[in-house]
Amino acid sequence: MTSTHTLDTLLLILRDSAIARDKQGGHAAQEKQLLREAGLLACAIPTIHGGDGRSWHDTLAIIRRIATVDSALAHLVAFHALQVATVLIFGSDTQKHKWLDRSSRENGWWGNALNPLDRRLDARRVEGGYVLNGAKRFCSGATGSSYLTISADYAPTGEVLLFVADTQQAGIRVLDDWNAIGQRQTDSGTVEFTNVFVPTEDVLRGEGFAPQPWHSVRAPVAQLILVNLYAGIAAGALEEARRYSLEKARPWLFSDVQQASEDPYRLLRIGEMHVHSATAAVMADRGAQLLDQSWQQGLALSAVQRQETALAVAEAKVIAHRASLYNGQALFDAAGASAAHAGLGLDRFWRNARTHTLHDPLDYKLRALGDWELTGSMPVNLYS
Repeated sequence: MTSTHTLDTLLLILRDSAIARDKQGGHAAQEKQLLREAGLLACAIPTIHGGDGRSWHDTLAIIRRIATVDSALAHLVAFHALQVATVLIFGSDTQKHKWLDRSSRENGWWGNALNPLDRRLDARRVEGGYVLNGAKRFCSGATGSSYLTISADYAPTGEVLLFVADTQQAGIRVLDDWNAIGQRQTDSGTVEFTNVFVPTEDVLRGEGFAPQPWHSVRAPVAQLILVNLYAGIAAGALEEARRYSLEKARPWLFSDVQQASEDPYRLLRIGEMHVHSATAAVMADRGAQLLDQSWQQGLALSAVQRQETALAVAEAKVIAHRASLYNGQALFDAAGASAAHAGLGLDRFWRNARTHTLHDPLDYKLRALGDWELTGSMPVNLYS
């Protein structure tokens, strides 16, 4: 179990290496080991399966704190938790014990090959299970993982089936081809599957699956993960602006003040950043509280409660999205021209926010919220 002291110490270590690692990109094996040793992989795993059994509110708060210093590594912890949630939502009791007990015992990383927008992976039914062929991109956390959740198209019925498998299984190849301007150490490359056999016992969602509201709660979990990554970026940018203003910045020539921290326009900019960050955090916490309430219902979750949770998460998503981009830019307005020195790496906050926010267009959230406001229509999109 991660103590506050352990997490504080870990954040200092990660912050010290964040700039160099952002420039380097690739796989942060040493830092991922530190995250494992800190007990962070156990947060979302229930105690019955050997984990910490933390609430989503607490788990996401930890993820947000990591994102203040390194949103790429926070992304890895978050997507590990999302795959745990996937097994909890779709798995049978037997599957949960098999995979989550093992996950706790081995302290292994979960990776994601469950990108619903990438339809290149096909499942073919064979005796005793399915054979997978094709590829998935944006597979966060796949590099260095022990287990994968996987989605694949089943052509005979047009359904999307869900599977779980060992990453090291024969026929699975994880490519190191993630090359974005931000979130550079999220291990989000392509995973190729060549005649990968998955036995029936490891099919999380098979043919003819009849979903209940509970089964669509994975989407609010995923969305709230993004909310907390964005909120963490916003808070991290604010902290860097504060630190730079107090320690390095000089007052503007015509400001008529002795110290940069007394400049009224710098104070205005810092104040704006503070409001954006604080609002994002409050909205993120509200969404997490509603998610916890929905999560506790399990299969008894009603469509109305699920939709109310989705609305709160969508509202938080809009606020946090805007906060991360605003603070990532305003950091430079607050700090001044010298803050643009490449060695400081302050641009990583905006780049990380811009890279991640592009993956889920804000306009669709706003349209759903507008539709609800004008017509009372609840969101029905499975990704909301």
